[in-house]
Amino acid sequence: MTLSEKSAYLKGLLDGLNISKDTAEGKMIAGIVDLLQDVTSTITDLEENALAISDELDEIEEDLDAIEEFLMDEDFDDDDDDDDEDDDDDEFEFVDDDNEDFDFDEDVTYEVTCPTCGEVLQLDEETILGESTHCPKCNELLEFDFDEVEE
Repeated sequence: MTLSEKSAYLKGLLDGLNISKDTAEGKMIAGIVDLLQDVTSTITDLEENALAISDELDEIEEDLDAIEEFLMDEDFDDDDDDDDEDDDDDEFEFVDDDNEDFDFDEDVTYEVTCPTCGEVLQLDEETILGESTHCPKCNELLEFDFDEVEE
C-alpha cells in the first residue's frame, strides 16, 4: 500500500466509524487524519520532484561524458600531430644573456634545509616568494631574503 492509499483508508475508516467530530476525541482524530493526508501529499510531491531532478542529473551526466569524450579525442589527435614539436603548455624556454638555453617547468620546487632541526623541505616558488614559512617538523620560522641576490 502506498502512502496515499493508507491515508485514504484512514479517512474512510474515520467516516465509516461515524466518530462524532463534535467531541474532543473526534476533533483530535479528524485533525490527525487531515494532517496525515497533508503530509502524504507533501511527501508525494517531494518524491516526484526528486525523480525529476534525478532524471535531469542523468541527462547532464550523459552530456558531460560526451563532452569529455570529445575533448579527450581532440587532445589525442593534437598529441599525435605534434609529436616532434615542443609542447608550449608544459614548459617555457628562456635564453639568458650568455646565449645558454634553459628549460623551466611550471612546477619548480626548491630544497630548503631547516637550520634548527635539519628537515629538508620541498617548497614551490610561490612559497619562497612569500618570504617566510614555518618548518612543519619544529615550527621554526624560515625567512627568505632576496635583497642581496644578484640577478
